[in-house]
Amino acid sequence: MINVMLVDDHAVLRDGLKNIIELEQDIKVVGEATSGNDALAKIKDLNPDIVIMDINLPNRNGIEVTEILKQKYPGIKICILTMYSHDEYFLASIRIGADGYLLKDSPSEQVVEAIRTIANGESVIHPSLTKKLLSFHQQKNENESEQSSELSEREKDVLMCLLEGLSNKQIAEKLFISDKTVKVHVSKIFKKLNVKSRSQVIIHAVQNQLIPIPQIRTEEDEK
Repeated sequence: MINVMLVDDHAVLRDGLKNIIELEQDIKVVGEATSGNDALAKIKDLNPDIVIMDINLPNRNGIEVTEILKQKYPGIKICILTMYSHDEYFLASIRIGADGYLLKDSPSEQVVEAIRTIANGESVIHPSLTKKLLSFHQQKNENESEQSSELSEREKDVLMCLLEGLSNKQIAEKLFISDKTVKVHVSKIFKKLNVKSRSQVIIHAVQNQLIPIPQIRTEEDEK
């Protein structure tokens, strides 16, 4: 059984999501929280496997709460479920350890499947967000991780294509190599970075600073 905690200040959304999740035999909602501080106070007693976390919360926002929870309870998986598709929120969430990032316009079945995927140790990112990484990975980043330095130049080219969300066929056409060669490179990249999926490749790139992260805007900045 996958135990899930819902953190959102909108009762309608929590109730709807809870009803959807509880239709599944292998997933159970063990508790809810309506604010950042409420989540931090309840997390220990509820001991969920996965937290579905909104960003816009009273007291502390979801990114702050995610960072605290990941430090105190690293075994708990966290999936951000938000209306915000801003680059800085997405990248900041992944950088601090979120295991998934979905938008609230995601179909209910996608959210349910994401819970299972994350519980299985993999990562989930809303499809529209993978393309946002293109503008960031094109910037030169001098803080390259040791793992990424183990990649060959051609593997780095393929990695950049993966971050763009290109298919194997599209990568082959862009780099003027065969589909078979692309598959070999992708397999080697997965092995060297110790990942199992394209979503995990993206998360690895963010968390290991292969992609520069923008500064999160505050309300004062936007005035």
